[in-house]
Amino acid sequence: MTSKSNDFSRPVRPLIGKGASLLAGSVAVAAFAYSMGGASAENAVQIPPPAIDVPVKTGDAQDTAVFAGGCFWGVQAVFQHTRGVLNAVSGYAGGKKETADYSSVSTGNTGHAESVLVTYDPRQISYGKLLQIYFSVAHDPTQLNKQFPDSGTQYRSAIFYKNADQKRVAEQYIRQLDAAHVYHDKIVTQLAPFTAYYPAEDYHQDYATLHPESGYIARFDLPKIADLKRLYPEQYRETPVLVASQHGARASSGK
Repeated sequence: MTSKSNDFSRPVRPLIGKGASLLAGSVAVAAFAYSMGGASAENAVQIPPPAIDVPVKTGDAQDTAVFAGGCFWGVQAVFQHTRGVLNAVSGYAGGKKETADYSSVSTGNTGHAESVLVTYDPRQISYGKLLQIYFSVAHDPTQLNKQFPDSGTQYRSAIFYKNADQKRVAEQYIRQLDAAHVYHDKIVTQLAPFTAYYPAEDYHQDYATLHPESGYIARFDLPKIADLKRLYPEQYRETPVLVASQHGARASSGK
């Protein structure tokens, strides 16, 4: 069963949206608070890039990756602000189609993890760079079956690899980071083969952009975007790429 903070629980229905311009202002406030000594609940960790990466094949204009790291709102927002990402869709992976809905997944008994399907241009950003951002900014990979303040298997840290190259690079990178002792604890990120991806309900898409006034977003997700800008300025883009602007995004299977 899921456990949530009493003060910063996640609403399950949308508030009134404010749009990308308000989010940009909120990120600036989060960045200022960080520079003045404030800290987010999950501080970003500066880590080295992966020693090996997925080779870019000539003519490849896009590829996909699936990452799980706690509440999908924040993970989605981080990758929506990442240059080279073409789309980032919140959804569910690891379970069956019949239970791929928020109410069922929230029980923690479906096998699903709240995940983000990232479609990216490998000519602009590599799979290894996405992994670096995922491990250092998007979540804390040392938390088992939780991401503060949420707990349950649906909030586990997981990479759903689509081929042998992604599996090899992710496995090697985890070994590299553990050997470098960049975290106080060992990485617990689960590696699992990608089987299917199910987009989440419409009200979960673009949530951080539409609801920067949410206490949950302000405390746990806006600092992640500010950390992306601080640690990876060359990968950061001010205006996020939104699901709402992508035709047919919810029909994407990730295959």
